[in-house]
Amino acid sequence: MRVLSSYKKHTFSLTLVVIIILTLFTVSFGQEESPDPFIYSIRVEGMVTAGTASHIQRGIKIAEEEGAEALLILLNTPGGLVNATLDIVSSMINADVPIVTYVYPQGGIAASAGTFILLAGHQAVMAPGTTIGAAMPVTMSAEGESTSADDKAVQFLAGHIRSIAESRNRPADVAERFVIENLTLSGDEAIQLEIIDGIVEDIPALLDNLQGFEVMLQTKEVILNTEGVEVLEIERSTRDTITHLISNPQIAFVLFIVGFYGLVIGFNAPETFFPEVLGAIALMLAFYGLGMFEVNVFAAIMILLGIGLIIAEAYTPTYGVLGTGGVISMIIGILYLPLEPLASDRWLAEFRTIAIGVGIIASILLVIIVAALYRLKKSKVVHGKDEFAEVTGIVKEVIDPEGLIKVHGELWRAKARDSASIQEGEKVRILKREGMVCIVVKENEQEKSRDK
Repeated sequence: MRVLSSYKKHTFSLTLVVIIILTLFTVSFGQEESPDPFIYSIRVEGMVTAGTASHIQRGIKIAEEEGAEALLILLNTPGGLVNATLDIVSSMINADVPIVTYVYPQGGIAASAGTFILLAGHQAVMAPGTTIGAAMPVTMSAEGESTSADDKAVQFLAGHIRSIAESRNRPADVAERFVIENLTLSGDEAIQLEIIDGIVEDIPALLDNLQGFEVMLQTKEVILNTEGVEVLEIERSTRDTITHLISNPQIAFVLFIVGFYGLVIGFNAPETFFPEVLGAIALMLAFYGLGMFEVNVFAAIMILLGIGLIIAEAYTPTYGVLGTGGVISMIIGILYLPLEPLASDRWLAEFRTIAIGVGIIASILLVIIVAALYRLKKSKVVHGKDEFAEVTGIVKEVIDPEGLIKVHGELWRAKARDSASIQEGEKVRILKREGMVCIVVKENEQEKSRDK
């Protein structure tokens, strides 16, 4: 009985030790599995394009799926495309992760489209020396002068930015002035008007200020834990980079010209394939890029007219008359095409320069093509049945009635027109070529051959 009692005591003790060890191990393992808090960041620099929208939308999705504390959007942009901006704002408003917008670095700007993105953040912050605003929609005339867009576009964008401000509890009347009055604000002025939530010098200071901040998302309320968090930047993917590049209207028009001339050259030089393939790919990329912004009907008609005239010139050469009209039509269409109200004046001016440059290059290429066609028409036929017409050759193998002759350093089969015998070394005149056989007569029968 004593042995059994001792055995029970030892068993109980051993079981207790195992339970304690397992408990400690479980607690330790759980602590190791608990991830450290982190936030993602995205840089928006330069023009806002469809590539920018794709980048931000992908960043929001990653931040939501991986449980980031927040998504930080760093802004330094002069503006960009309307459709891209609207897509970005829509994704931000419906995001299920806190979004912080920050005009950074010092001296940076969030103008035009950038102001829309700034106000869509749950927290909107500026670095010292930065500027926001100037979101009045503009267009550029064919003379190169930038003017405010039509009242319909102004009222729509004013109402939209007002709605964005109201959704983030910011003064809607001030936000509206960015569009209607082209209001521009420094950081201090923006704080006074309560359009932003703070001014901080750098990212570490921003993270300190965000600690404990409450954010109301679509489905829940979140308290930010940003003290000492790791900031992970989401780089542009290859797809985002390509989209950003080709959705820039300047690049899209260059692709358009490359694609157009590729098809023209391919159709005029069949069975080469490379120009047609290159042209088709470039044209499809251009159409994708051009589809990213608003196009008015007049510009589209002028560009299509220009294409039709230049193609007509290629198939029915009029020594540049139709082609010149086509180039002029395309330039007019290009100048009237961009109606991007949130693009900066500087971009519109650069776009006009690109359009004129494209027109000049197209005109030069047209002159070269027309000149080449003219020379081709005037040149002698170098292939076909009249290739050797009236050319003299020397008999290298007796023609009786067929043999060999040497012409232009090459040996050709020859046949006497009258089935006469022509001896080796004699000179013959070629009348024509039938397949791979030259029809010849003796040189002294020149008059006779001409009569026939």
